[in-house]
Amino acid sequence: MTTLTSSAINNSNNKNVAANANANADCNNIASNTTSLLETQTIEHSIQVRGARVHNLKNVDVDLPRNALVVFTGISGSGKSSLAFGTLFAESQRRYLDSVSPYARRLIDQVDQPDVDAIEGLPPAVALQQQRGTPSVRSSVGSVTTISNGLRMLYSRAGEYPTDQQMLYADAFSPNTPDGACPTCSGIGRVFEVTEKLLVPDDTKTIRDRAIAAWPPAFQGQNLARILTTLGYDIDVPWYKLPKQTRNWILFTDDTPTVPVYSTYNIEQVRTAIEQNEKPSYTGTYVSAKNFILHSFATTQSPLTKKRVSQFMQISVCPECHGKKLKRESLSVKFAGLDIGELSQLTLTEVALKLQDAAYATPTDDTVDREKAIVAQRIASDILSRVEALTKLGLGYLSLERTTPTLSPGELQRLRLATQIRSKLFGVVYVLDEPSAGLHPADTQALLGALDELIAAGNSVFVVEHDVSVIRHANWVVDVGPDAGTHGGEVIYNGPVDGLRAVKNSYTGQYLFNAASQVKRSSRSPKAWLKLVGIERNNLQGLEVAFPLGVMTTVTGVSGSGKSSLVSQALIELVYEALGQQPVLEVPTGEADLLQQELETPTGGRIVAGMEQVTRLITVDQKVIGRTPRSNLATYTGLFDQVRKRFAATPEAKARRYNAGRFSFNTTKGRCANCEGLGFVMVELLFLPSVYSPCQVCHGQRYNDETLEITYGDKNIAEVLALTVEAAHEFFVDEPAILRTLQALLKVGLGYLRLGQPATELSGGEAQRIKLATELQRTQRGDTLYVLDEPTTGLHPKDVSMLMAQLNGLVDAGNTVIMVEHDMQVASNSDWVIDIGPGAGDEGGQIVAQGSPEQVACSKTSKTAPFLLAECES
Repeated sequence: MTTLTSSAINNSNNKNVAANANANADCNNIASNTTSLLETQTIEHSIQVRGARVHNLKNVDVDLPRNALVVFTGISGSGKSSLAFGTLFAESQRRYLDSVSPYARRLIDQVDQPDVDAIEGLPPAVALQQQRGTPSVRSSVGSVTTISNGLRMLYSRAGEYPTDQQMLYADAFSPNTPDGACPTCSGIGRVFEVTEKLLVPDDTKTIRDRAIAAWPPAFQGQNLARILTTLGYDIDVPWYKLPKQTRNWILFTDDTPTVPVYSTYNIEQVRTAIEQNEKPSYTGTYVSAKNFILHSFATTQSPLTKKRVSQFMQISVCPECHGKKLKRESLSVKFAGLDIGELSQLTLTEVALKLQDAAYATPTDDTVDREKAIVAQRIASDILSRVEALTKLGLGYLSLERTTPTLSPGELQRLRLATQIRSKLFGVVYVLDEPSAGLHPADTQALLGALDELIAAGNSVFVVEHDVSVIRHANWVVDVGPDAGTHGGEVIYNGPVDGLRAVKNSYTGQYLFNAASQVKRSSRSPKAWLKLVGIERNNLQGLEVAFPLGVMTTVTGVSGSGKSSLVSQALIELVYEALGQQPVLEVPTGEADLLQQELETPTGGRIVAGMEQVTRLITVDQKVIGRTPRSNLATYTGLFDQVRKRFAATPEAKARRYNAGRFSFNTTKGRCANCEGLGFVMVELLFLPSVYSPCQVCHGQRYNDETLEITYGDKNIAEVLALTVEAAHEFFVDEPAILRTLQALLKVGLGYLRLGQPATELSGGEAQRIKLATELQRTQRGDTLYVLDEPTTGLHPKDVSMLMAQLNGLVDAGNTVIMVEHDMQVASNSDWVIDIGPGAGDEGGQIVAQGSPEQVACSKTSKTAPFLLAECES
């Protein structure tokens, strides 16, 4: 256990913690409920922050201990991330990059320089955030953890080769190198194909009548048909009557001939015009239908174009490597009876079992091929230790070939954490962003052990967290608040965990020490049951389950147990099918998205009862509400349409004949011409990263001067977009249609967001709550099934209470709510709990316990039962 001396932690931030002086008086010992595994030591140094003003921070001064687990907490939007990441990590990165050459610096993803007066005693920092970066089908669990590097060396140096094959270098076992990649699929394991049937769905049509459906619409399609006429092809003959060789050339050629085009001529007239050297209407270049589709998908920025061309693409397992991504020579090498592709398809737990014989072997002088055995033992033991670090963090159910786009943010962050533990760095500050996100409470205990390892190695760990078990485990807590946005940004407590008991205005303290009192479950009985049988999806094998209707159900279980497979996939697909509807698929934005959709396993099973009670299905997930800064909270909820109508209805707007479209920053009439309504411009610097600066013409307001001259109340349209939801609620107090949306946003704890806040700045949890608020503002019809996937992600327990109040309102209105959740506050306040498990992957997929929270709490086999805030009631 770590001892913090009062001399080391000099609390000079008196203006922030004056009210808590008594609570901070005893800084000598860590709270008795800390479960830290650290040995007793004295911390002689601290990190001193002075005058932090990043985002909503109000000139914060705070001193933080080193070599300790420090948790930054507070309600959503209070400013804790601004202090941990925006200030501490940003300043550490800035100092490091000052020592890096300008050329190298431009290759590093840099954060903004923090607005802070001074930071003393700051060690080098490593940030482990939940951002996944650019999705790539070539990034996998194996590559992120570097385990794949070890495996490649293992197969190269210690693999069993065919008798007539020479040894291969390690690169030959990588799908990302020319030496190893399968030549047919280029190391992806899948091939993108366009077939004649896809490109020409109706072969009775002529080319002029758009037989080639894959061709672009309007002029572009007409242009390609005219070029074919010049090339001598008859575009007025039904497609199926054209010779096979002709059809193949039109659809699949790589040739790009440039020829004269005569817009209105038929094939005979074109021949005559060419013979007579007649001047053409224009010159055109032909592109085959296949190349048009593949090029458009790869290069277009338009979601509509992506969606249109993707329907003409077919994805299938590579016929050459059968999805293993490597050349035949590489796949002919075996270790433990498996080729490297087969080994990579195993779960990490299974990989450990395959390698343990080699790792624990002790080669002797009598060992056959002793040198090879020594190499195998050393490499296998190194891989095994890396795998064990991952399984300790509850990730044993993942396979090495699992691509990173299919991982949750929490899983990806824990992969990086395991890699850092193995790195053996010391004297570093690790800054983590809600590492417990997506973790079952049982898995959180393993996470805390991993954090303790980092501290024991001589590091400091700063964690932004809401999970009460992580906060209890901390050596030191920084509570930021008291509320969100402009009402936050102050350090209301800074000290050992137990001192929070005395801080009356700390929401964290209220939930930390009185968790059981937060359970206020109402007793509701199901009005019917939605029964599913024979469910087959991922690790669900023939599962039968009944969901109660007219109540709130939480589906729990350890990470990878099958919760999302059951609820977010199988349940949703089967209900949509029963309603005669198709799920709304997100438009693929690249090959990673396409592959992810293709790799989704089909759902088996059916609904046998209860659908007569369900008339509508609403899914509320954490997918982004927009991929560009042009999409924001106001546009997604429909609020902006109402606001623009109010501006268009003002006398001045009417006098100028401005309609509602004038007040959109996406139309040329009203937006700033310089930045095209973005509010910023990109400045490219030769040896530094590109800089995004406010537009010098509109100063970040997005609109032209004429549009900004129109005011509603005392604000122009840009000033309204800059309002927080809370401030807008006061501003539009006399506008019921607008207030309805704003009140829904306030009820889900989003009062701190700006109306014009770009979608790209929103977390997954915020995006999900915006979707929920959008639904809450609509008139409730009853008999609607709401399905949510971990809606509490990123939420403080106080915000969870607000969210639960809204979800209970939906149930009381005659609807059904089914959630996948790890939050015990949610599960304990639900009417029904279904616990999936008992383990992850192949060890899960079964219903371990179900019933009321009190009934599930009695289960001896459920890993959820011990953590429920409910007493056993058999």
